[in-house]
Amino acid sequence: SEAVVASIAAAVAQAARGLNRYPDREFRTLRQALGAYLERESGVTGLDADRIWAANGSNEVMLHLLQAFGGPGRTALSFAPTYSMYPEYARDTNTAWVAGRREEDFSLDIDAAIALVAKVEPSVILLPSPNNPTGTALGLDSVQRLLEATRHSGPDGAATVVVIDEAYAEFRREGVPSALTLLADHPHLAVSRTLSKAFGMAGARVGYLAAAPALVDALRVVRLPYHLSAVTQAVALAALAHTDELMAQVASLRTERDALATWLLEQGLDAVPSDANFVLFGKFEQRHTVWQGLLDAGVLVRETGPDGWLRVSVGTPQETAAFKAALVEVLA
Repeated sequence: SEAVVASIAAAVAQAARGLNRYPDREFRTLRQALGAYLERESGVTGLDADRIWAANGSNEVMLHLLQAFGGPGRTALSFAPTYSMYPEYARDTNTAWVAGRREEDFSLDIDAAIALVAKVEPSVILLPSPNNPTGTALGLDSVQRLLEATRHSGPDGAATVVVIDEAYAEFRREGVPSALTLLADHPHLAVSRTLSKAFGMAGARVGYLAAAPALVDALRVVRLPYHLSAVTQAVALAALAHTDELMAQVASLRTERDALATWLLEQGLDAVPSDANFVLFGKFEQRHTVWQGLLDAGVLVRETGPDGWLRVSVGTPQETAAFKAALVEVLA
């Protein structure tokens, strides 16, 4: 809205007056504000600045995690289909990469996962929940079991750092809890979030996580000096001041997402129940042909995930209507 734009512009103008100086390297004001937001959103308490970290998008947060806990002789583990950038972070840090498999419904067989952890002895486990690209969330009982199994599962008996990537968490369905509720009892757990999705601030590049202070301190060691600019900090704080307005969009997107999934099922397609702001749908023998047909009609979706599936993001009602019309034409 114009109100949010005005607040951001004013904050940037104020920051511009001090750009001759380096930014606040510890950015504790922003970390405190992010912690306060997470407490409000999840109902968890005690998320002070010492338990929060932030960087230029979740990408840099994940890179910090693998710089701190990965590296030569260490392994990162996830379960496919999973976020396509995870193996890139592993490669960039010379960390070995292992990907297990999810079930046919994209859920996680926790017994098989624990068995693979015992075999691989990973230093880091990366689990998006809701999952990207499928939109499926992990049950807290599964996360709890995995956390108990990883207290001494890493190399030399160290704990494996378990990262629950909640980039899309604000879109989760009612009654689906956040892994933030498990932080107090598990110092090897990190829960990451972003302002890119629910806040609609992808261009600001602000990702963050909550974890035990000792884990956060390890990330402080590996970050580049002054990695968050004064402008970035100002933009993030201005956005957080408008939490109510920005989050009001989330409820309408949830409704639109569920209606879109129902419509896809009515067209005779499969649609994966989603806790994110997108729907994975299919299955197509020639998914690229369908993707190209939609693109030719002016609609861009993601050709990602398992073969045969496409992913559509939930947009405005007008954008959804355009997608529906284009898909009907392509399928015909």
